[in-house]
Amino acid sequence: MAGGEVLLSAEQARRVAVRAQLLDLPRPTDVLAVVRHLGFLQHDQTRAVAPSADLVLWSRIGAAYDPEELVGAVEAQALVELHGMLRPAEDLALHRAEMAAWPGADAQGWDAERAQWLADNDGCRRDVLELLRTDGPLPARALPDTCVRPWRSSGWNNGKNVERLLVLLVERGEVAVHGREGRERLWDLAERVYPDEPAVPLARAQRLRAERRLAALGIARARAAVAPGEPNDVGAVGELVRVQGLRGTWRVDPAQLDRVDEPLAGRVALLSPLDRLVFDRKRMTELFGFDYQLEMYKPAAQRRWGYWALPVLADDRLVGKVDATADAEAGELLVHAVHEDEPFGADLARAVEAELASLADWLGLAVTRESAPPARSAAPPA
Repeated sequence: MAGGEVLLSAEQARRVAVRAQLLDLPRPTDVLAVVRHLGFLQHDQTRAVAPSADLVLWSRIGAAYDPEELVGAVEAQALVELHGMLRPAEDLALHRAEMAAWPGADAQGWDAERAQWLADNDGCRRDVLELLRTDGPLPARALPDTCVRPWRSSGWNNGKNVERLLVLLVERGEVAVHGREGRERLWDLAERVYPDEPAVPLARAQRLRAERRLAALGIARARAAVAPGEPNDVGAVGELVRVQGLRGTWRVDPAQLDRVDEPLAGRVALLSPLDRLVFDRKRMTELFGFDYQLEMYKPAAQRRWGYWALPVLADDRLVGKVDATADAEAGELLVHAVHEDEPFGADLARAVEAELASLADWLGLAVTRESAPPARSAAPPA
């Protein structure tokens, strides 16, 4: 105890984070229970190895995970898509008050500009809602563009009136993603997608969302940089702690704090680059001292670890990255390299190889190597 605050060692803080993310033993078994605990799955479509949502579930459940279970949960609308995240349908009640209040009475800057653009195109809004009411769900390309004021930007959204209109109608709670056909989203009236449950009042909803976020993260900052889709900060919920060797204070889920002295039943796991354990890169660096970036947007010659390199978790440490590509046509999981932040011992090397074999088997592929023997190399200095 320091000045009334709990002091955690760095190891205790890492254990809290790993346990909260269900990356210890025993493995969970139920897909919906996992998503309800984690809060959401990022619905990213990159398939260098497997879609991120599937990788996140496989990392927790293991070989018993069947991707059709996730498909079935989405089709049954037990999980619904909001802001690119698959969320438990019952959690939408925690978002609807915010939707009803959008953009807020004191909206300024970008929010005020978007609200004005939507108001200027209210005729198009009504046309879209009417067509969805009679013919939905529909893809964006099937919806009318009757905007009188085009969307202007310096980026790739320039002129994409209907797509931007739909994003704002999601913000207002008027439309929702009904599902997908391949990579294409199908849109429908929100009242036909979201459960018919009353909205939780805004202040209470924001606190409950923060509490659930902290339960999923285990340990987080009260304030963090703005992130798309889901915040990384948790506000004033949880217990205030300090972590040895780190500046400032953290918030910890009380349930995890009660277990802080328990030994961790750890294991080796290969993570999606979008896994919540590593998604907040600042938190990842502070807690785990791990050097990592998603390099898919970098030119190939500038990549240190690979296009879609999978972080390697060993117990409570992030210890390396696996650069691999799934090639279903060739029937192989091609391992380009295993990057060791520090040289793996024999036991850890075998455990990583076993997890790679498990991943390949789950994908219905065989592990192959870009070179033999396996290309394991320490990461270059940052």
